[in-house]
Amino acid sequence: MKIITYNVNGLRAALSKGFTQWLEEEQPDVVCLQETKAQPDQIPTLEFEALGYRSYFFSAKKKGYSGVAILTRVEPDHVEYGMGIPAYDDEGRFIRADYGDLSVVSVYHPSGTTGDARQAFKMKWLEDFQYYIGELKKVRPNLILCGDYNICHRPIDIHDPVRNATNSGFLPEEREWIGGFIDTGFIDTFRYFHPEEAGKYSWWSYRFNARANNKGWRIDYCMASESLKSRLKDAYILPEVYHSDHCPCVLEIGEV
Repeated sequence: MKIITYNVNGLRAALSKGFTQWLEEEQPDVVCLQETKAQPDQIPTLEFEALGYRSYFFSAKKKGYSGVAILTRVEPDHVEYGMGIPAYDDEGRFIRADYGDLSVVSVYHPSGTTGDARQAFKMKWLEDFQYYIGELKKVRPNLILCGDYNICHRPIDIHDPVRNATNSGFLPEEREWIGGFIDTGFIDTFRYFHPEEAGKYSWWSYRFNARANNKGWRIDYCMASESLKSRLKDAYILPEVYHSDHCPCVLEIGEV
């Protein structure tokens, strides 16, 4: 099974840049999208169906904001929309699809870049998210948590760790959180296969020609439960794919 996570920064914009053609060429089994920025009536589900994908969208109440989705060639046994926490579900940040003993999540963690209030919201989200996943893991132990975490874990994951040390996304408390989250029993699958590979990022600012100069951040992850370690086959990033300021990140898994 090939699983891709991709913050498209507006699905309609990505579609205008060839997203559908890329999907047809790449042939993933499951695609976890974040920041769809679309309401249900704005989503061309028939285009995805023509390629063999069922689509499940969880949109924010606010138009043109946030939103997550799962496109899948394999019909899930069950799809769970949201976390049951209105403050987060109103922003369309979490959707889960179950396939037998495996659950795949598309999650869009908040950004704290717009000011202190949203940074505080982000830190509360991180606390609540970790608790929610801890409880979920008791009943669905085999989890793949795909998404934009809006956090770089280590200096190797960001182009300029020194200058960014006081910026949201690389703050000490955020890095501590993601390290602690991994320590609860998750694998950062890209780092599992590429433990010390530098210069591999998943997001670049639109400013300062950042992408051309590869001045990026690795903030998109496919996290997998430790219980899935034997099923992990490969994980990699596709920086040459241009539909967004992010790029797709891929996880390939096999059967037991």
